[in-house]
This record gives sequence, C-alpha cells and structure tokens, in this order.
Amino acid sequence: MRIIACPGQGSQSQGFLIPWIESVPGFQDQLIALGEACGKDLIFLGTEADDEFIKDTANAQPLIVGASIAAFRTALYTLDVSHVVGHSVGEFAAAAIAGVLSDTDAMKLVGIRAEAMALAAAEQQTSMAAVLGGEADEVVRQLQTMGLHAANFNGAGQIVAAGSKELIAKLVSEPIVGTRSIELKVAGAFHTHFMQSAVAKLQQAATEVTASDPQLSLISNQAGQRVSSGQEYLDLMVSQVANPVRWDLCMNALNQEGAQFIELPPAGALAGLAKRGMNLVSTVALKSPTDLEKIGL
Repeated sequence: MRIIACPGQGSQSQGFLIPWIESVPGFQDQLIALGEACGKDLIFLGTEADDEFIKDTANAQPLIVGASIAAFRTALYTLDVSHVVGHSVGEFAAAAIAGVLSDTDAMKLVGIRAEAMALAAAEQQTSMAAVLGGEADEVVRQLQTMGLHAANFNGAGQIVAAGSKELIAKLVSEPIVGTRSIELKVAGAFHTHFMQSAVAKLQQAATEVTASDPQLSLISNQAGQRVSSGQEYLDLMVSQVANPVRWDLCMNALNQEGAQFIELPPAGALAGLAKRGMNLVSTVALKSPTDLEKIGL
C-alpha cells in the first residue's frame, strides 16, 4: 500500500522549488501552466519570493498546491498509488491527483479560495499556533476557555489553535500546562468561523467546475472517511474552509502495517506527523528531487 500525501499551508519556504525546477524535466513547464490557471507566477513564488511574501494566503495556497501537482505529474506519475490524502488546501492537489478535478480546475479553485481567505483574514487580526503535547480533550477545553478554537486535529500530540492575533500571542507566551506552542507561518484563523465569508465565494466558483468520481482511494479531512463521490468531495472541500481539519482521523483511516507514506513538496510536516502517529514500513518527505531515490525513482 502506497499513500500520497499533499501538504497544507505553512509548509512552504523560500526557494524550495529551485532544485525541482533545475533537476526534474518538465517541472518548470508544469508550473507555468498551473500558474496560468490560477493567475499566479508560481516560478517566482517558489524561487525568488521571500518568506513574508509566500506567507500571504493569496500566494501560499496556489504555490503549495501547484508544487504538489507538478511534482506528481513529472516525477511520480508512473508510481503505483493506493491512497491519496491532502491536508487542508492540500485536498485540492489530492483532488487533481485522484481525478476528481482537472489540474486546471483545481488551480482555478485554489486561486479563488486563496484570495477569498486572504480577504477574510484581513477583516480581523487573527493567527494560528501549533500546540504540542498534552491530552487532546484537555487542550481543546483549555483553548475554548481562552476564547480560541481547535482548527486542526493533527494527531501525534499536536492540535492547531486559531483565533485573534492577541490571544494566539498569549498562548505562545503562556502555553497550556504540559504543552508548548509555536505560531505558524499563516496569515489568518483558518478552518474557523472567521473564514465563513470565503466559503460563499468558493461555493459559487465550485458550481462552475465538473467533479468526477475519484480513480484512487481518496480520504477526506472532514472525518477521515473514504469518499467515492467526486461531487461530495468537492462539497466537503468547500465547507472545510470554515470547519476543523481532522488529520488525526485521516491517519487512523490509513494506518496499516506495511504501508509507505510519501509526502509531496513542500514536504516535511505531514511525514513527521505520520512517523509519530502511524505504523508504516517507510515515510518519505520529498523535500528535494534527491529524495525520489528513497522510493526507487
């Protein structure tokens, strides 16, 4: 069993696409085409843009999804894949890889999602922080007491909190007992009610694309369930913008001895969670093209 995982926002870093463009045939052409679909210069974003610029939601989301799709289409297309899963915006890359959306439609919707979420984030000063350690139910209870929301249930002892910038700063400086908190490289309180205005815009755009049933086993962030209807998966991706990501349940659904977990670029975060939270034969984070050797490519 081989699992392809598509990362979410916060995994990007300055210049991370340089080795892929330089070493993988066709990668640059893929980026150009994907960028045209969403109205972004993905080559610039993945090579020259600084960390602050690619932290901007409007730039980060298309960059991350475009990188994942381009890597799969150029370097992993011959791979025998059993399951596909994405984290947050990574679900759009997963939808393209599984055949639910065309690459063009996936990027078009990501562009709209990114702009809509950036506008929603600009309405109030909000942020997110990873809470590491502690018992999950108690962490959630404490966050609620503080006026914060549990936005991502990442498993492996990690819950991502979301809320006002002020409260997130307080959480980082005064962490919940038995935990530590790290503010993330994101620009808003995603997967909470703060993003409700973005849902309506993405929902309208989603009516203009055609969703096909997945050709691969596709797992949803809603509750870690396998989704066999393309339209249902598209609907879930739209609503997920303002609802928690249950990555913990996705890992539970895919936790099978002997499985290989491969995270597409910009890789690292999901592979780390999988190592700690799943029983796998191997975990590969494709941080650069040299990592392809780890899966025999």
